[in-house]
Amino acid sequence: MKDNLKKFFLLLSVFLALYFLPIDSPRVQGALNEALAMLHEYARQHVLLCLVPAFFIAGAISVFVSQASVMRYFGPKANKALSYSVASVSGTILAVCSCTVLPLFMGIYMRGAGLGPAIAFLYSGPAINVLAIVMTARVLGFEIGLARAVGAVGFAFIAGLIMHTLFIKEERARATESENFDPGDIEEARPLWKTTLYFASMVGILVSANWAKPTGGGLAVWGVIYQIKWPLTVALLVALAAMLIKWFSKDELKTWCSVTWGFALQILPLLFGGVLVAGFLLGRPGHEGLIKSEWVAGLVGGNSLFANFFASISGAFMYFATLTEVPILQGLLGSGMGKGPALALLLAGPALSLPSMLVLRSILGFRKTFAYVSTVVVLATVVGMAYGAWF
Repeated sequence: MKDNLKKFFLLLSVFLALYFLPIDSPRVQGALNEALAMLHEYARQHVLLCLVPAFFIAGAISVFVSQASVMRYFGPKANKALSYSVASVSGTILAVCSCTVLPLFMGIYMRGAGLGPAIAFLYSGPAINVLAIVMTARVLGFEIGLARAVGAVGFAFIAGLIMHTLFIKEERARATESENFDPGDIEEARPLWKTTLYFASMVGILVSANWAKPTGGGLAVWGVIYQIKWPLTVALLVALAAMLIKWFSKDELKTWCSVTWGFALQILPLLFGGVLVAGFLLGRPGHEGLIKSEWVAGLVGGNSLFANFFASISGAFMYFATLTEVPILQGLLGSGMGKGPALALLLAGPALSLPSMLVLRSILGFRKTFAYVSTVVVLATVVGMAYGAWF
């Protein structure tokens, strides 16, 4: 009954919003156009090269990575220092956005990873992007680039520990369920080196296919990689195909595709809906949705608690494609945004978005999702204020 009431009020809210929407207003028409334009860009720039490889990696984690391996390194009984450290720096090899990391997070969490290490991985994936941090330092200044790097690694570690502590009873229950599980009792289906090469090729495809063109000088290494990204991607695809033919059975491949398709069915509808709403309200970078950009810029000047909190919460709901946060922040700083709120937005924005929140709710439930988002927003606000006061 309670669940039906929630659905009823949700449908009623949507109906009333559509019924009273001033569709003839130029502002609303522009926002609707931005919603479709943002979804169009998302479909063209992120689905085929970002999400599809991520879905296949997530499916592979569920099918080919034994529960023993996940439990050994990320399970409730795993060495905390090792699991949190590895999860907190994992984003250095993944140039992904807040939505692309979701299938990967879902894969390791469903295989038995503890909530804390899984959350650390979820945050670090989009937040600790080496190229993005280098570009931040060059475009916005060395201090804010360094602060972003240190803050992102620390956030991943701290957010994971906070989530583990908040839901310690549930984590203990998960540990109790697996207390008779001995990772050493399970024999791996194939040698570790084969599994490692298989996953390395897929991660390499994801990273190389999405390698962005660097801007400005001093990024020669990244420029060279960008020049060879497509030959490198093709070579990795050929290597992956050879591994699949030689090392995997037809039944294994069918199961892999089936699980991958299941992830896509669960995540894509929520992502597309979230992108539409985000585009309608905030628009694309350089464009405006229903909410005027001047309103945002006017609210994040100085280094007050409100300015930092507003920057954190607005960044949490915005959608940032990989590397787009740097030019957006450059424009906002030019419009009077304070340095503290700028760092707060950098720490909250790339790791969160409205689309990712909708998907997370379907995976973790409302309580855990709310706790995670609140943790990131509060941490970003506090660090932003400290940075703004220091500099």
